Amino acid sequence: MSPTYQPVAGEVSGEPQVLRQAPEELTRARLRRLGEGIGKVVYASEHWVVKRERSPFEIVALIVLWRILRRLEGILPGRMGRRLLEKPSRQLRFLRILVQAAMAVVPKAVWFPAHIRQIWKQYHSRSLRGERLARGRLAGTSLVPEQVAFPPTRVKVGGWPGWLTVSEATERVETTLYDKLAALAHAGRFDELEQWLDRFLDLRQSGWSRGLFSVDAHLKNFGILEDRIVLLDAGGLTNRWKEIEERLVFEEVVAEPHLQMGLGPLLGGRPDIAGRFNARWKSIVNRAVVRGLWPGPSSG
Repeated sequence: MSPTYQPVAGEVSGEPQVLRQAPEELTRARLRRLGEGIGKVVYASEHWVVKRERSPFEIVALIVLWRILRRLEGILPGRMGRRLLEKPSRQLRFLRILVQAAMAVVPKAVWFPAHIRQIWKQYHSRSLRGERLARGRLAGTSLVPEQVAFPPTRVKVGGWPGWLTVSEATERVETTLYDKLAALAHAGRFDELEQWLDRFLDLRQSGWSRGLFSVDAHLKNFGILEDRIVLLDAGGLTNRWKEIEERLVFEEVVAEPHLQMGLGPLLGGRPDIAGRFNARWKSIVNRAVVRGLWPGPSSG
């Protein structure tokens, strides 16, 4: 029998805290565009963030653009292709608009073939399931930022479309985990950097003990709130053991996990820390440990 989820003693779950009205700072001034991903664009005030969900057409355009850039990555001068893929920019947004314009006039069979359709379906289903799992099992815990709900409210945002109607906001993190680690490495504070890496691995185990596993656990997908790490995007969460096992089989053949996690540039001068991180990662991120922490039956 594959592991199945059962409630953990003391687990907190439920909907976001409901407010009579939106936090004042959301309506006081125009919100700054903070970042973006495949499925959403995020805007922020000092303490809160709100999001605009992308349309299916926008998401497919980004998938098409991503595949084009992947093919051109080795051709574009310098690291231009890699930089566009790693850090969304105005140039990338402009390219996405061009792709959307082309998609509007080119027959759908050309830009939406079976493999693109499959990627879209997989992204859409994983995103919906991840959000549902996070709301049901992580809301109110220390593993995610605080969320609040309020009556639909119109807010001003930087850039297009200029305004949004929102009914939820999420506590703004101080920075992403990757940016925190990069800042510590730049300052030569490697002892602190290693402590944060240990906290990251502890956080992953906390998720497993709640019957949740992230198949997209990259360091930019987590944020910092004081002395804790929180999950920012639930899109990679799953409770399906088949998907988990497939990911763990892949992890078992990765020789140097720190490179896979993008830590190579940060730990290039500290092979000792890289070695300790790799050893702990390999000792934890495997089928035996995940099954042992998973709530409920864990045999077979």
